[in-house]
Amino acid sequence: MWTYHPELLAVPVPRYTSYPTAADFGPLEPGTIERAIAEASGDVSLYLHIPFCEQICYYCGCNTGKSGKRARVEAYLAALHEEIATVASLLPQSARVRRIAFGGGSPNAIETGEFLALVEALHAHFPLASPEVSIELDPRSLTSDWASVIGSVGVTRASLGVQTFAAHCQKAIGREQSLTMICRSVDWLRGAGVTSLNFDLMYGLPHQSEADLEDSLEYTRKLGADRVAVFGYAHVPHLVPRQTMIPEGALPGAAARFAMAAQAHDTLVAGGYEAVGFDHFALPHDPMARAVRQGTLRRNFQGFTDDRAEVLIGLGASAISGFPGLLAQNEKHTGRYRQLSTEGRLSADHGIVRSAEDQRRGKLIEALLCRGEAELGADLMAEAADRLAPYCDAGLARIADTRLTILPGGLPYARGIAAVFDSYRAAAPRRFSSAI
Repeated sequence: MWTYHPELLAVPVPRYTSYPTAADFGPLEPGTIERAIAEASGDVSLYLHIPFCEQICYYCGCNTGKSGKRARVEAYLAALHEEIATVASLLPQSARVRRIAFGGGSPNAIETGEFLALVEALHAHFPLASPEVSIELDPRSLTSDWASVIGSVGVTRASLGVQTFAAHCQKAIGREQSLTMICRSVDWLRGAGVTSLNFDLMYGLPHQSEADLEDSLEYTRKLGADRVAVFGYAHVPHLVPRQTMIPEGALPGAAARFAMAAQAHDTLVAGGYEAVGFDHFALPHDPMARAVRQGTLRRNFQGFTDDRAEVLIGLGASAISGFPGLLAQNEKHTGRYRQLSTEGRLSADHGIVRSAEDQRRGKLIEALLCRGEAELGADLMAEAADRLAPYCDAGLARIADTRLTILPGGLPYARGIAAVFDSYRAAAPRRFSSAI
């Protein structure tokens, strides 16, 4: 069992899906993203953002809106097609697209024909090399027709937004979906050829008990999810106005949240899953678990991944692109994004050029979160020693010469330990979600 040290969790820290984080982005010089794409080589991954859902959940902080207004959806997709053509015209033919991910929002909030048109556009414009295709899905709007399209496109990886199986928790967060609905979705996706199926679950939800979480974990295991992500709900109504629909008094406290995170870890590991970081899990046969065993696990804007590509190009409003020397985010406002895209211009004018020191610290942070250890070097060891001392004194981490290791009991404190090496936090403190 993990030991609760509230003082070491008191300061919210980033999730470190990038370093520097999006909180540290600023204006980019014109032409920056265009040059980065033109200089890309080797394996490349694509991410397409579909910012629509049929129903908006109260808890969600994603850049998404209702798909009911067809004119708005169609205008957005037209702009996305334009961006696909523009980006592809810049990408050298020596590059090879080996992964394509559709996220949102809920990609299955658009029509199946619109999704197929996007896939056809990617094939027409990009140098595809038998890419692995993944998609995020909302079980509430998944249909047999969608499952057929997923099969025809060759999607092998899918993520279902399950969150919780407890009906009273579902109602409190505005995401009501029956067990039958989720079981049917699993059957459809397996029949369509999905071999790596992820369930997103949450703890710290309103009115949620440990028994509720245990039921959700047990259903997840029985339904055979290959991967499981167990996220702590972040209640920030000052940033996400729709969260005002969730009663703050019904949320578990910090100690209860920690106990739930520990419960999820213990239950899933006992059920045959391998831990991927502290809040992700995968069955031994899954590529994510293999990446952990082989020491090749990575972290990017999609979270933990077995993707080894150094270049991830984000397409769509608010999508983020990652290059070794650059992080760049597309325009968040869909209206402005549409305007720029239809003019044949890229909208990623916000981000950060990564210095050699940024890249060094980024690799260190990634190593800590993905492999639980990192070589610091004498300079960082001297810089970080005092701030690491509380973690070492609590038996959560160990330093041997200049090598830092996060011990098993330190898993829930990994983000806090990683933050020790974040040179931007002291200079520009920002508000982040709780680590647990």
